[in-house]
Parts: sequence; structure tokens; C-alpha cells
Amino acid sequence: MSITEQTNPASAGIDSLDTLGILRTIQEQDALVPAAIAREIPRIAEAVEAVVKALRRGGRLIYVGAGTSGRIAALDAAEIPPTFGVAPETVQAVMAGGPRALTRAVEGAEDDAAQARRDLAAKKIGARDVVIGIAASGRTPYTVEALRYARSRRSTTVAITANPGSALALAARIAIVPETGPEVVGGSTRMKAALAQKMVLHMISTAAMVRLGHVYRNYMVGVRPTNKKLWERACSIIESVTGTDRETADRTLKKSGKDVKVAIVMLRRGLGREAAQKLLARLGGNLREILG
Repeated sequence: MSITEQTNPASAGIDSLDTLGILRTIQEQDALVPAAIAREIPRIAEAVEAVVKALRRGGRLIYVGAGTSGRIAALDAAEIPPTFGVAPETVQAVMAGGPRALTRAVEGAEDDAAQARRDLAAKKIGARDVVIGIAASGRTPYTVEALRYARSRRSTTVAITANPGSALALAARIAIVPETGPEVVGGSTRMKAALAQKMVLHMISTAAMVRLGHVYRNYMVGVRPTNKKLWERACSIIESVTGTDRETADRTLKKSGKDVKVAIVMLRRGLGREAAQKLLARLGGNLREILG
């Protein structure tokens, strides 16, 4: 029996508690997760370096998971393009059962190892890609086989699991194993294990985007102003970084082609749109290299 499926003595009497008692028990167990992740930071750093190297040479970051793990992966992948301004294909999620599994269980999908190979083959993965397999138990056939196939295609493979020595961990070049222990509700890995997975994925994707220059200082300068709220946020970033006023920020953002980085370079360097774009392209889009 894996660690995540064992009985948790801290919650053995949870069904006899009142609402406050139940909530405190859950919170106390959730509070153990950050320490488990902290112990894995060296492995998380390895994964980040692999992702940065892959994306710099035109590769992709591809998450693979089933059930809760797949849904968490899909959420992180969906949020990267609008937050950091990268192309949608840069970070992708492959989920057992396909898109319909995002909203409901697809029975048997996580056991279909052959489908995992077909799904990754359809992505034409190769040596430039990083494939991250996510499974709390570390033994989900779909996810384990996905990593094995990825290795056969010379992709860099990463496992995120709550169980050391699991098949998933052994299939990966880099194994990230935050040992979150038994769940409050036995076997319900949508709880602590899922929380750890979400935190680790956020760390990997965010750190990689920072390293790749999609963040300046701590501003999300790659944000795509696709609605009113994001337009206001983009203007606020331009104001803060350049010291200009809202009207100038708004006008320059329009002139820049709705590109926050281009607008900032236009204002800070006194350049036109085309010259700012060329400067950014020459320095890999890294504002730190341009502005210091």
C-alpha cells in the first residue's frame, strides 16, 4: 500500500467532530505540505533548469496526468500564455481521457497505457521537450507509460509524485517527491497530494518564465491585455516601470501593438515601435538586459 493510501491517525475520528474540528484537522494537515516541498527544492530547481534549456531552444513543456493530477496540470498550462505572453503550444497538458475528462471522470482512462503512447506520439515529442508526469500514487499506468515513451523519444522526463520509489519516480530522469503522507480522508489524493502538485507546478512554470525574461522586477510584463481588467493592469505596470502617467501609458500601449514590453522600451529608451521590437528581439525579450 502506498503512503497516500494509508490511514491517517490524525483524522481517525474526523466523522465525530463538529465543523470547526473538521476544518482544523484539514488545515493542520495542509500545513505540512510546504515543508515537504521545501525538501524537494533541489530537484525542483533541476526541473526548472531543464525547462529553461528546452524552451530556449524551441522545445515545449508538456504535462501528463490523469484525474485530479491531469486537471491541475491543465489549469497551470492554461494560465501560462495570458500571464506571461508565451504561445499556447509552449506549455501543454495531456490528460488521460482527453478534454472531456476535465469535467467528469472517464472510467478506465488512467489504466490505458497504450493510449498514453498514442497521445504523446500525436504531440511529436522529441529531444527538445520536457515531459512532466504527475501522479500522487506514482503508479498510474497512463502516466508511467507516458514518461517511459517520452524517454524513448529522448525527452527530458520529470516525475511529481507523493510516493518515493514508485514506478513513476523510477521512470523519470528527475523525480520530485514531496512526501505529504496519508490523507485526511484515506486515499483522497485531491487533498494534500494535489495541493503539493499544484504548488510544485506553479514553482516550475513561474520560475522558468522568470528565468526566460517574462518577468521584470516582479511585474508580469508578458501579460496579454485581452480584456478591460488586464488592460488596466498592463497600463499600471507601464506606469510603475517607466514613471509615466496613465494617459501616456494607455496611448503607448496602443501604439506598441498591445505589447507591454515594447511599450516600456518605447518610453524608457525613447524609441519607436519597430526599433523597440528589434531591440527586444536581439536581447531575447529580456527587459533586465535593456533597462538594468
